[in-house]
Amino acid sequence: MTDALADYRDETLGCTRCPLAATRTQVVFGSGDPHAELMFVGEAPGFHEDQSGIPFVGQAGKLLEKLLGGIGLTRTDVYVANVIKCRPPGNRDPHPEEIEACESHLFRQIELIRPTLVATLGNFATKLLSGKPAGITRVHGVEQQVVLGGNAVTLYPLFHPAAALYTPSMQKVLEQDFARIPELLGRPCVSETQSLVAPAARPAPTEPVGPAVQLGLF
Repeated sequence: MTDALADYRDETLGCTRCPLAATRTQVVFGSGDPHAELMFVGEAPGFHEDQSGIPFVGQAGKLLEKLLGGIGLTRTDVYVANVIKCRPPGNRDPHPEEIEACESHLFRQIELIRPTLVATLGNFATKLLSGKPAGITRVHGVEQQVVLGGNAVTLYPLFHPAAALYTPSMQKVLEQDFARIPELLGRPCVSETQSLVAPAARPAPTEPVGPAVQLGLF
């Protein structure tokens, strides 16, 4: 971790900007390569993240690692963070005032890491960083150019890996959207034998139902 990023992490560990400070176990700042070209931004820590202090360590995190492996990357090659740095009680959706209180932490991380590609996972990260109201079902897999933390970056919305845990058909959509990441990074695409799925037209996602909707993943 760069000195500036490490110093900022230390500053956030005692953050009391919103009521989540009273219910968290610890701040989940982020983890990975502090010079990463690719940064993933999710929603908020869950139970396991709150306990470990590391984002995406539960089942969704395991799927994220599998998806990264499918394009020849590992967690150490990227940086992973969330919009909200503290777990909302019961894994409920973040409240607007919590996002407002916490968002500057995320923008400062982006400013210090200077990624060229930011992949948003789910609705909350996508709407915040794009500044647009369109939901993830409409915009997943479609890159856009934005300025974040004072840097011009490519924003690439993706379904949250947890969506595939609730709706298995979503995993193929995720795999095919992930398959474009090397291209967006300006690298050779992985071969068909290396990728999780063969290149194909993106299937139309099924309408999400059940707990994934309640989690705000769409």
